[in-house]
Amino acid sequence: MPSNNWLRLPASDDMTEASVATMSPDNRGLAYGDGFFTTMGVIDGRILWSDYHHQRLISHAKALQLKIDSHSLLTTLQSHAQQLAQGMLKLVVTRAVQDVRGYGYTPSPSGSACEAWLKTSVMTLDTGKQLPLSDGRFIPVQPTSAAMCLSSKIACLPSSLAGLKSLNRLDNVLASGELQRMQAESLAAGIVTRLGEGLLRDMSGNWVEGTMSNVFYQLSVPTPSINIDIDAPNYLTTGQWYTPSMAQSGVAGVMRQVIIDGLSDTERPVVIRSLQDEDLPRVTQFFFCNALRGIMPMSSLRLLSGDVVDFDPI
Repeated sequence: MPSNNWLRLPASDDMTEASVATMSPDNRGLAYGDGFFTTMGVIDGRILWSDYHHQRLISHAKALQLKIDSHSLLTTLQSHAQQLAQGMLKLVVTRAVQDVRGYGYTPSPSGSACEAWLKTSVMTLDTGKQLPLSDGRFIPVQPTSAAMCLSSKIACLPSSLAGLKSLNRLDNVLASGELQRMQAESLAAGIVTRLGEGLLRDMSGNWVEGTMSNVFYQLSVPTPSINIDIDAPNYLTTGQWYTPSMAQSGVAGVMRQVIIDGLSDTERPVVIRSLQDEDLPRVTQFFFCNALRGIMPMSSLRLLSGDVVDFDPI
């Protein structure tokens, strides 16, 4: 299978075989972002976390009112993974072209019909260091790098859309552009520590995720001089992992859910908790994560003020 090859896959009853991808300018994903995507790592011909990606197909199709044969589609993806052997699969699902003009879609089976597009990329996934889970699976752990708070913000969304990996990603596009500029400036300045990711706020001011990843963090226990209700359940506990809510913004990533599930039967399951400005100086451990790279530990976080918070190693 050639690298960086796009194919159109059968996603519903109107198509039975994969074909070379040709896209009409009327494609609703192109015109309106009417669809979603998921990115899957492949090692030894197997899709990593395939059960979680399958659940994404089901949940996103339901949320966007798309008709998908998720089991057949997953079988097709697994076949392409076997041919790829090592690398990445990117699946894009869009609503089929509609007979009505504008944003709307018909209240009929044709309105929920969809198209699926697959990109295969040969690449090496770094799995040198791994974190074992209780179910016997392993999460890759990347080399430590540094992070910074970005001035870009991501949108707050209605509950029906929050957490989805939809094709509407302009806020992440602009934030990633800001991160690229900061990385270039750090390189030009001869800064040794690699700037690996940027932390993003939503429009309500909560720090939610990275430009391409979710966030987990630990906090130091407050001192009595800090006016915080220490009796609040699960508020601040040494060694407790927290992750921000995806209820109004951000993408509920596959690896985020893998980690939440992996710690669910331990003494300290992950607590869903907002990350605010006043928390940042008290963060003691911090990592980003996504389905392709696994865990990306951070050594420090540069705040918008220019101050730097150093973290304990994970």
